[in-house]
Amino acid sequence: MKRGLVLKKNADKFDVMVNEQVFTCVARNLKENGLFVGDKVELDENNTIVKVLERKNLLIRPPLVNVDSMIIVVAKLPKPDFLLVDKLIIFCVVNGIKPVLCINKADLGNDYANMIVENYKDACDCLIISTQDESVFSLKSHIFGITALAGQSAVGKSSIINALLGDKKAVIGDFSKKVERGKQTTRLVQLYEIEKGKFLADTAGFSKLDERLLNVDEYELKSYYPEFIEPAYKCKYKSCLHLTSKDCGVCDAVKSGKISKLRYENYKILQENLKRLKKF
Repeated sequence: MKRGLVLKKNADKFDVMVNEQVFTCVARNLKENGLFVGDKVELDENNTIVKVLERKNLLIRPPLVNVDSMIIVVAKLPKPDFLLVDKLIIFCVVNGIKPVLCINKADLGNDYANMIVENYKDACDCLIISTQDESVFSLKSHIFGITALAGQSAVGKSSIINALLGDKKAVIGDFSKKVERGKQTTRLVQLYEIEKGKFLADTAGFSKLDERLLNVDEYELKSYYPEFIEPAYKCKYKSCLHLTSKDCGVCDAVKSGKISKLRYENYKILQENLKRLKKF
């Protein structure tokens, strides 16, 4: 039996990398657990996929498995959805994925990029890059195993892949300056080998993320904001949800500027959304 990695799915055909070779394969009797990009599989002598090996994690939307890290890409344009960023960071922690926040298009202005880093430096690693210069290659040290690229449309995910691939181009996205909105060009999930053993997945399905996929409730949510931990010791009640300023160390830290107001406002929105979901 040969072992390989599923790089791409196209209908009932799968591109599987075995060592340095890529084979187009079909699967046999794997309906129960399905077969996804990122799966480690066994092939028989006819290059038929006969077994899926144990998974580290399974992401349904987009369909991707065995994700080790996620590079969450934002840019000055299109205007960042920071609530989505917070949800993606939480999603990563819940699923055993290392989150990295990448501020792309630094050529549009470093002041805005520095503001984002200031708000998120306590939540995860942050990088400022541009695909127009060498800074894009600093991403390579954050890519290991299977790394997903996530974020809104037109923030430059496909351009990042192209820059890292060099001569082996992928698909370049499109951006409309008139409406300052992205046009989604990525249609499927595919792994690109950036270096030996290091794969990037361009994941269109992460441009939105339903709170139900976080698998946390309103009482667990606060534990996914690491900057809350130390100030929370000053809360009068251990069960404090940090939503009212009375006797709350976290609220005091927000007022004094020790905790990002942007992050705290997103926390309150997520609390309301989780409570609403609980009613249904």
